[in-house]
Amino acid sequence: MQHNVLILDFGSQYTQLIARRVRELNIFCEIYPYNNLPENISEYKAVILSGSPFSVRAEDAPHPDLSEIRGKLPTLAVCYGAQYLAHFNGGSVEPSNIREYGRANLSYIKANEEFFAGISEGSQVWMSHSDTIKALPTNGVVLASTADVENAAYKIEGETTYAIQFHPEVYHSTDGKQLLENFLVHIAGVKQNWTADNFVDMTVEELKQKVGNQKVVLGLSGGVDSTVAAVLLNKAIGDNLHCIFVNNGLLRKNEFESVLNQYEGMGLNVKGVDASARFLDALAGIDDPELKRKAIGRVFIEVFDDEAHEIEDAKWLGQGTIYPDVIESISVNGPSATIKSHHNVGGLPDFMKLKVVEPLRMLFKDEVRRVGASMGIDSELLGRHPFPGPGLAIRILGDITPEKVAILQEVDHIFISNLKSWGLYDKVWQAGAILLPVNSVGVMGDERTYEKCVALRAVESTDGMTADWVNLPYDFLQKTSNEIINRVKGVNRVVYDISSKPPATIEWE
Repeated sequence: MQHNVLILDFGSQYTQLIARRVRELNIFCEIYPYNNLPENISEYKAVILSGSPFSVRAEDAPHPDLSEIRGKLPTLAVCYGAQYLAHFNGGSVEPSNIREYGRANLSYIKANEEFFAGISEGSQVWMSHSDTIKALPTNGVVLASTADVENAAYKIEGETTYAIQFHPEVYHSTDGKQLLENFLVHIAGVKQNWTADNFVDMTVEELKQKVGNQKVVLGLSGGVDSTVAAVLLNKAIGDNLHCIFVNNGLLRKNEFESVLNQYEGMGLNVKGVDASARFLDALAGIDDPELKRKAIGRVFIEVFDDEAHEIEDAKWLGQGTIYPDVIESISVNGPSATIKSHHNVGGLPDFMKLKVVEPLRMLFKDEVRRVGASMGIDSELLGRHPFPGPGLAIRILGDITPEKVAILQEVDHIFISNLKSWGLYDKVWQAGAILLPVNSVGVMGDERTYEKCVALRAVESTDGMTADWVNLPYDFLQKTSNEIINRVKGVNRVVYDISSKPPATIEWE
C-alpha cells in the first residue's frame, strides 16, 4: 500500500472528513491515533494534524511526539494542531473573547503565497474552536486573517509547516479542497495516483501473494461491500474463493433467490443456505434490540462455521470490512460508546480457526462503489441501498414472528418498488419500512379494524454518520400508503418518519 499522507487523529469529529477530501484528490492517506504512530513515518510524503475536542491548555490535552515530523516532513496543522504548534513553540493560545464557531470569511491573505494560490479574499471558511492563537510560534508568519481571528493561517519559516485555525475539510469552507491541493500537490509534491484501477491492480497482486493457492470462504450479504470484496478476491484466486449466502429469514421479499441469480451471472462460486427457520427459532420471544442482534450474530457464525467445515482446507475468512469500521475500532480514547454492536469488528470466535483477509479495509463507501464500477459490476447492484446486517429483525420493534416478517416484507416491497418506479430510488441513500408494536383503530368498509401501524423511512446521507430525512412528494406518499393499506392484510395505518440523524438514528433499533 502507498504511504502518501499520514493524518494524526486528536479525536476530532471531522478527522474522517479530512481523509475523504484527501482521497477525492486521488491521494492515498491513512488515519492513525496521535498516540499510536506508525513505525515507518519517514516513508510518508506529508502529515496532517487534525482538530480535537480538547484545549491545548488542558492538563489532559493530547501531546504527540512530533520529533520524526517537524522540519522533516511537510506538515499541515488544522485547528487543534495549529494551536498545539503555537502553544508549545514560543507562541500563546488563550480563550477566545467571542465564540468562534461557524462561517467566517478571509479578510486578509498574504500576497504571492503558494498555500493560498487560487483563493481570494472573502473566501468562506468554517471555524470550530473556543481557544484562539494570540501569538504565533517562533518563526511564525501570518498568512491569512478573518474579521475576528487575526492568526487564521500561518507558516513557520525554515520548514515546510503550515497551520490553519479553520477546517478545510468541511463543505462550508468553499475553497477547502483547493487549499488541501495546494499543500499536498504543489507544496509537498504528493502524486495524485490513487485511482480505482490502480487500487484493483495493486490489491489483486497483494491478495495473490498473501493467500497464494489457499482457499478463502466469504459470507455474501447481497450488499455492495461484500460483493466488491468477492469480485476482488475472485480476480486474485479464482475458484479458491468459496462464497456463502445465508438466508436468515429476515431478508427483503424474494431477495434470497434474486441475489443468488445475480451472483450466478457474475461467475462467482456461491452456495445459498436457507437457514431461516434456525434464525427465527433463535429469535422467538426476544424483544430487546441488542439481544436480537447478538442472537442473529451467534446463529450466523454457527451456520457459517458449519458451511465452512464443508470446504476442505479453507484457511482464510474474507470480509467486507471498510475503512470507517477500522477507524472507529481504534479511536483516540479507546472504543467509542457502543450504540449498537457491529458485524465486522471485534474478531472471530476461538472455534473458527481461520485467518482474516479484508481487501476493502482501506476504502470509504464511495470508493468501494468506484472500485466496483472499475471491475464492471452492474450499476444496479452498486447502487443498492445499505441494508442492516440483522435485516428486518431490527425493523420489527418488539419480538419477531414469521407473521410479522411476512407483513413487513410486503410493506417494504411496495415502498421500495414504488421508489424505483417513480425514479426516486437513486435519490435516496437508504429506505425501509418499520413495523411498530402498536395497533390502531381504523375503518374498512363498514367495519371497525384494530390492526398494525407501519412507519416509512427514507434518508439522504454520504456515509451514514449523519443523515437527513428525504422530502418525498406527497403524491408518492399518498399512493404508497393507499397501496400498503389495501394490499397488506393486517396493516391499517402508515406514517412517515421525519427525524434526522442526529438526534435520531437511521434505524429504529
